[in-house]
Amino acid sequence: MKKLLASLLASLAFVGPAFADAVTGPVEKQATNVTAIVMFLAFVAATMGITYWAASRTKTAKDFYTGGGGITGFQNGLAIAGDYMSAASFLGISGLVFSSGYDGLIYSIGFLVGWPIIMFVMAEQLRNLGKFTFADVASYRFGQTEIRTMAAFSSLVVVAFYLIAQMVGAGKLIQVLFGLDYWIAVVGVGILMLIYVVFGGMTATTWVQIIKACLLLAGATFMGLAALSHFGFSPEEMFKQATEAHPKGQAIMGPGGLVKDPINAISLGLALMFGTAGLPHILMRFFTVPNAKEARKSVFYATGFIGYFYILTFIIGFSAIVLLGQHPEFFKPDALVNGVVDKAHLVSGINGGTNMVAIRLAEAVGGNVFLGFISAVAFATILAVVSGLTLAGASAISHDLYASVIARGHSSEVMEMKVSRMATVCLGVIAVILGIAFEKQNVAFMVGLAFAIAASCNFPVLIMSVFWSKMTTRGAMLGGWLGLITATVLTIISKAIWVDVIGNAAPLISLNNPAIISIPVAFIGIWLFSITDKSKRAEQDILGYEAQDVRCQTGIGAEGASGH
Repeated sequence: MKKLLASLLASLAFVGPAFADAVTGPVEKQATNVTAIVMFLAFVAATMGITYWAASRTKTAKDFYTGGGGITGFQNGLAIAGDYMSAASFLGISGLVFSSGYDGLIYSIGFLVGWPIIMFVMAEQLRNLGKFTFADVASYRFGQTEIRTMAAFSSLVVVAFYLIAQMVGAGKLIQVLFGLDYWIAVVGVGILMLIYVVFGGMTATTWVQIIKACLLLAGATFMGLAALSHFGFSPEEMFKQATEAHPKGQAIMGPGGLVKDPINAISLGLALMFGTAGLPHILMRFFTVPNAKEARKSVFYATGFIGYFYILTFIIGFSAIVLLGQHPEFFKPDALVNGVVDKAHLVSGINGGTNMVAIRLAEAVGGNVFLGFISAVAFATILAVVSGLTLAGASAISHDLYASVIARGHSSEVMEMKVSRMATVCLGVIAVILGIAFEKQNVAFMVGLAFAIAASCNFPVLIMSVFWSKMTTRGAMLGGWLGLITATVLTIISKAIWVDVIGNAAPLISLNNPAIISIPVAFIGIWLFSITDKSKRAEQDILGYEAQDVRCQTGIGAEGASGH
């Protein structure tokens, strides 16, 4: 294993120049930026070194899934922030603010407001009840086979949609930086991600996330301040010039540019708010700390880091409206008139699409060196999140499906880790295929769909299992499946997939985000199928609540009624 890692590390030095010279393509490809590529490869080499180190420390399933459970609250808070400050946050929200103005903030606020729910309602219970995955919590007093199967499939669907956004962001970034074909860029990202997860597990993923969070916060701070300096550090002046430069004018300072009706706005808000509390790769991080106190600290620190970062993305998006228009080299030829950016094509004409706004602004305010730094950090951002997502998906397959359902608790740790690594490879291939298929989608929008599915299945089952004593195995299973299927089907027949990906003329529904329908469906299903359940299993589930509640509050006590 170590020899393989060493050879991969050595070979990275030749990847950039070889690919940059070997391909040609559309106008989105740029001249090779040597400074950016050197910094990019330096980061990849550093993270490979972390993976090499982590591989020597990853001996058991606990090491692989949770880093041995020895991460401190502050470290885990940084790692959670690193997990959460994804391509959707950095690239997607900046791009949405650039194209739609004020309405882009709905994603920033939505992503942030889910954290108080986790901090005050769920963090302690998660740490006290769980072991490796959130399904440990959801199935604590219920039938293991039914709940773990449902939770594993839900996790995999969420991970798939979330992975799409990260792969698209990474593909676009490498396409701009190296001049690669998009599909080659996505495949390269997939290979690197597999190396991190297969060999390093949670230890490598955690430290990549911590380092990347620090670098991203530092880089975004510099970018925000450098951009504001062009406006005399006056946000008012920045907004004034942005409205003059943007094709939508004053409309970018009001709602309705992105979400045009109250139903879609409420649905998106519900998805972002409750989806955070159902994301498998975020929930998994609470099992990396030694106790519930450190879990609460994790959320406190993460909320502060994430909130600060979202303020910066808003500044980045609005300042880019003005500053990028002063750089015609960032735009396609048909967006220029006499060498000057045509105002009408400011949004549609930018090379690489709006997902690359933050990267372009880095070059505008800091030149090639800062472009190299931000590109490397943005790639690290994506790679760390992709690694965390893949680890969450692999653990759902190996721990929840294989070890708990198929092997019924009788598998060895060696076999479980082998299954996990095979699952990682399969998920990596799927991520690459989906990343290529969804090339044209805004990454923040795609993450919104992942949040909707998490909010429609994982969150209702999790919150009801912890706080409602009359919930039964049948209620959890049928309610969870109803929420998952409703959210997935509504997502597929919406414009995002039915029109933009499949290519149909019109969507089957006008709802862009399914949460307003699928979340109530899940809660009603859980309630209805629980109160009508008169089976012996139901009696056992209800009797098991007291023992679960004791363990929730203290972290000690009797095991669940299911024999967990």
